[in-house]
Amino acid sequence: MSEYFGTLQKRPLEQEANGADAGADESQFGKKPRGEPKGSPKGSPKDLPNGSLPDKPHVSPAKDILEETKADELDEVVDDYEEKAVVSDAAGISASVASASVADEGVSTGAGPVLSVPASSDRQYAPLKPEHPINLEKDPVSRKYIFPAISKEDSLNARSYLKQFGSARFLDDYLPEDLNSLYVYHMIKLLGFQIKDKELTLAIQAVVHSPDKTTAGVGKAPAKENNANGKSVAADSYPSPSFEDPLEKKHAVRLIKDLQKAMNKVLSTRIRLTNFHTVDDFVAKLKTAKKIIVLTGAGISTSLGIPDFRSSEGFYSKLGDLGLNDPQDVFSLEVFTEDPSVFYNIAHMVLPPENLYSPLHSFIKMIQDKDKLLRNYTQNIDNLESYAGVEPEKMVQCHGSFATASCVTCHWKIQGERIFPNIRNLQLPICPYCYSKRLEFFKTKTDGEPEEDVNEGLDHNVRTVSKSFGVLKPDITFFGEALPSKFHRLIKEDVLQCDLLICIGTSLKVAPVSEIVNMIPAHVPQVLINKDPVKHAEFDLSLLGLCDDVAALVAQKCGWKIPHDSWNKLENKEFGAEETERGVYKVFPVNVATAEREAEEEKHLPLQQSTAALTPPVSLSADSPAASPSLSPQPPA
Repeated sequence: MSEYFGTLQKRPLEQEANGADAGADESQFGKKPRGEPKGSPKGSPKDLPNGSLPDKPHVSPAKDILEETKADELDEVVDDYEEKAVVSDAAGISASVASASVADEGVSTGAGPVLSVPASSDRQYAPLKPEHPINLEKDPVSRKYIFPAISKEDSLNARSYLKQFGSARFLDDYLPEDLNSLYVYHMIKLLGFQIKDKELTLAIQAVVHSPDKTTAGVGKAPAKENNANGKSVAADSYPSPSFEDPLEKKHAVRLIKDLQKAMNKVLSTRIRLTNFHTVDDFVAKLKTAKKIIVLTGAGISTSLGIPDFRSSEGFYSKLGDLGLNDPQDVFSLEVFTEDPSVFYNIAHMVLPPENLYSPLHSFIKMIQDKDKLLRNYTQNIDNLESYAGVEPEKMVQCHGSFATASCVTCHWKIQGERIFPNIRNLQLPICPYCYSKRLEFFKTKTDGEPEEDVNEGLDHNVRTVSKSFGVLKPDITFFGEALPSKFHRLIKEDVLQCDLLICIGTSLKVAPVSEIVNMIPAHVPQVLINKDPVKHAEFDLSLLGLCDDVAALVAQKCGWKIPHDSWNKLENKEFGAEETERGVYKVFPVNVATAEREAEEEKHLPLQQSTAALTPPVSLSADSPAASPSLSPQPPA
């Protein structure tokens, strides 16, 4: 590596990322960055009734969080990598990348064998040092650059290596002494990022596909031009005349800066624990943990017939015929203020059942009974946790609930069950203290008048009065409302005490609740129990399946009993856990899986076997009554 390039590339990275070496200190891993949280919505929140995004809670200096380095020109794409797959990018370099040789086990030829053993056999996962630095070769025929293939495991290993050993060792072990800016580009890709700058990607594409043409002028004397004093100077000259690189200086410098951003972003985000990624690890931690935070979403109630909000069959998908610009407007405070009937026309669809709860709700109660539950932060509005017996002081209803209702005018509060009959009958519940005043403002139907909306006839003198005057509203956090103060009061201390985080039945798409995973200290294990994976979070263990099934499996392995009426059935039910990749398990009932496999096999039976029972006797003709449909049984022969 030339003296200039070594100074330009490695030294600034080592100097700028002093926190990189400090990044090896596990206490600093994964601290929440300041500024806009990753994945948080911009503008008005549009996910669940959660209100506007409040200010982030202050964290004590001892537990302060790393400041996020802006990476506006980088996209994090590590979750898009597939095992044994070749990396492509916006510049169209996939053609040359595809020609790179890949080892039999999906090993990256440029960074050493990171998949030399199956994931399940290496329980103490640790980043592996590359056998040799990255090597970019040229095709002997086309002379095009060949980039080593990058798998998801390659990227995970590189990110883990950077976090554990710091920036200096990471650069020394991954980069050769003799390199150019294309190595920097490959390092950005290896860390799981792609470059969005179009000019830069086009320049890289040109170099990759026509390297000899692009570098034809390398090594020649730079072009001259006259300065203001008439003296001849080198145009776009470098500090060192010996600098040689396929890309122009501005593009090479830009790549170096982007690598700095990528490295700093990796250093400031959480990375999965190396010794926590199996079901047995989870069971062992459950038995010893004393301060468990359980974060729950709509998925824990779907087994009771309560729809979630965002799936293809969820609540929002059923509201397309209401004439709303956005189905989520039914939870808009502004819309409710203007016309509360919009909400009350659909409220019966999300009205929770009374005194009914799932085995998963009881699983949380079981953790509480064993004196292990620090707090249950629930995004649900159904209040079913309370029916299961979770104590109020152990529960934070982040988005409010149907448990209570308040008058939007005088703020009189009552138990939510008192307005349930109104909700089921599609009627507006009116506050008794505001009722008489509301009668003055709004026209009411008298005998003999045709049926019509009683709220449509506003007195001409009071047209400025909102239709929601005196209406009782469930204490659900609508869009435009602040989250309950209890959330902000408790979360600041809870995240520092937590020794195990379990996220259940949530896609973690609504801030600020979704940011809890980033506020937990990095050494604390994080577990996901959900139907689908959550790719924008770094869970140490993901148990994918029906929430009740996963809860039953875990309780069985712990030797615990879930305090639910269905436990006798669940206790004797056999569940399987298939590891699909390191730290990711598919959980399923064994007998159901066997039945599904048999049904699938039956589909592929030879036609004469699968249809033999349906083949009529040879003696029957098309005109025979037995060959035609009949609504009544045929008489015996």
